Amino acid sequence: MTEFWISLVWLTTIFFGATMLQTITGFGFALIVMPLVTLVLGLPIAAPLVALTGLTLYAINVVRYRNALIAREVTRLGIAAALGVPVGVWALTHVDEAIIKTLLGAILIGYALYSWARPFVMPGLSLRWSLLAGFLSGCLGGAFNMPGPPLIVYGSLQAWGKDEFRGVLQALFFISSLLTVALHMLAQRVTPSVLTFYACAVPALGLGIFAGARLDRRVNRERFRALVIGMILLLGVSLLWRVGA
Repeated sequence: MTEFWISLVWLTTIFFGATMLQTITGFGFALIVMPLVTLVLGLPIAAPLVALTGLTLYAINVVRYRNALIAREVTRLGIAAALGVPVGVWALTHVDEAIIKTLLGAILIGYALYSWARPFVMPGLSLRWSLLAGFLSGCLGGAFNMPGPPLIVYGSLQAWGKDEFRGVLQALFFISSLLTVALHMLAQRVTPSVLTFYACAVPALGLGIFAGARLDRRVNRERFRALVIGMILLLGVSLLWRVGA
């Protein structure tokens, strides 16, 4: 029983911090939450739990940034993501957990290194690149609840404005999470334990949104960005280390 309460406190702290990060930057929730929750609860519980909490957070943020959405981008990226989600959920069931964690760690490390590189801008990318980014996002969302990296790379190259960047990402995250939750429910992975942890996480989401909105104008974005990237890199290294241990 004591172990349950320790896990619960740890999880609500993770959800609060990641939600605050997501509110300030527009991304990062799943990048932080998924590997940490996986370490605490294991992949079978972490996957549906993070999908449920992410869906709740993204729904709120879609409403917040509804006036900044780019309909064309959301439509074509969303269609491609919808095709990728079932592929990712299938991999979660049929691929060894050690391989899943290794891929997750490699994705986190790769994303951190990419972010530090500060890539060049390529606005007006062709349709095939948006479809590829959307499909890969759906695959990662279905498998890891982490649709962000391909979309963040794509959006960075497109040089969207701050609010447009946040708005498109929230809409795509919502679409991916909605499909992922539906597939987890069909596979009967949304168990009473998952729902219990979800009910405890919801207040942490609300507090994280409130705190993030208050800090949004005060935080030094470049220092905060560097700290977040460093945390993501450490999480990736930690996952790979645990798989090899």
